[in-house]
Amino acid sequence: MSAPLWLRAGPQLYASSLCVGIATANAWRLTTVGLLAVAAACGAGASDPLVRRLALCSSLALLGWWWGSARLDALDRSRLLQRVDTAERSTLVVTGAVRASRFELRMPAEVRRFGRLRVSEPVQLELPLGRAPPQGAVLEAVCTVRLPRGPEHGFDERTWLRRHGVHVVLHAERWRVVGQRGGLAGVSDRLRRRLSHGAVPGLGGERRALVEGVVLGEDAGLSQELRQRFRASGLYHLLAVSGQNVALVAASVLALAWLLGISRWIAEPAALTAILAYVFAVGPQPSVIRAGIAGALGSLAWLTARPRDRWHFLLLGALALLAWNPYTLLDAGFQLSFAAVIAIFVLAPRMHTYLEGYPLTRPLREIVAISTACGTATAPVLWLQFHAVPLLSVPANALAAPAVVPLLGLALASAATMPISPSAATAIAWLNGWCAAYLAACARLVGGLPLSQLHTDVSLVSVTAVGLLGAAYAWRRWRR
Repeated sequence: MSAPLWLRAGPQLYASSLCVGIATANAWRLTTVGLLAVAAACGAGASDPLVRRLALCSSLALLGWWWGSARLDALDRSRLLQRVDTAERSTLVVTGAVRASRFELRMPAEVRRFGRLRVSEPVQLELPLGRAPPQGAVLEAVCTVRLPRGPEHGFDERTWLRRHGVHVVLHAERWRVVGQRGGLAGVSDRLRRRLSHGAVPGLGGERRALVEGVVLGEDAGLSQELRQRFRASGLYHLLAVSGQNVALVAASVLALAWLLGISRWIAEPAALTAILAYVFAVGPQPSVIRAGIAGALGSLAWLTARPRDRWHFLLLGALALLAWNPYTLLDAGFQLSFAAVIAIFVLAPRMHTYLEGYPLTRPLREIVAISTACGTATAPVLWLQFHAVPLLSVPANALAAPAVVPLLGLALASAATMPISPSAATAIAWLNGWCAAYLAACARLVGGLPLSQLHTDVSLVSVTAVGLLGAAYAWRRWRR
């Protein structure tokens, strides 16, 4: 008797086993590796290939479980927890973008020295309102160690930070820059600054913030009102770097190589380098790491003449993220990114086929199919994580679609042109500002409509019931 199809998919099955094992550590941590030897011994002498494969999958799952438990133990350790409510002169490195609240500036940082204590621990740094230090800056300040805020207004900051390996908040009134970090992190900082400045020369205010948000996945420069409109309209995913961004970067390099008559054997490594540079510039966001791994593996598969498997690429992206931080499984960005991609793989083609009988153009059918599939798959995540579900995401995405790819393309063109001709880059960015203004108008128009977003259990149950009835009717018609 032949093995079932899911058991014959070797690479995907092995990657899935590791992912499941690492994810299991979030529920229960494994404290011994003896089970690994037991599992390997049980299957090593088996003559049946099916038994050997099952034993290998079990061993990989246990290995992932052990690794995930070890990583979680490492992430849960903190030397600064013992220094709560103490103050010392400290040396820190700003590791992420600065966010301004009503009373202070907040940013992720890494402590290198706290008084006489030499550490390397991530923290959240709080500074007074005013000028903000750039990402990658090495600061000196007298910092007070505090605990993060607990559950408040539906958000538990302490739990959210702990899942990122952050256990304390450092507060400082005065600070000074004493240097810049080096190494790969320093390269990432320089790439981010060049891309950020090159994509928006001459732009300011909301248009600049929106272009930076779409290109770099950072919404810190947007007003609270506009961020809420993007969430309510179902367009907030545009402010998270996705596979579309990475694909456009690679496609731009390949298209330029084709125009210049350069061999694809040279163009593919150039595209791979551009993908890596873009991922370094954007930073460790789940969606961009997943897309970057998929794009890089696709280029390597072409260079080595190997078959491409999008499911295998997706699983390897998940494996890389979970192996570094198993808590990522509980992150909203991770859940939304992978739910959307799986929906594009599974649901979108079927919806596109179903829509062929309607008077819609092919591009509009693709937009509606992808938006509907992603909206259906991400709705449970949005409700569980944010207690709200956008209802008008399909028309909102249809309205915004004509400006999304041009905005990304013009931003990349401006960044590429900036070192050669700053005036031409400024002209391109000015044109791109109109795309940004159009996206903002779409978000405000759709997000400001009544019932654009659900917030109550009664409304959700009602809409879910209507949706299930509609799906049952559509399924019956399709079967006929």
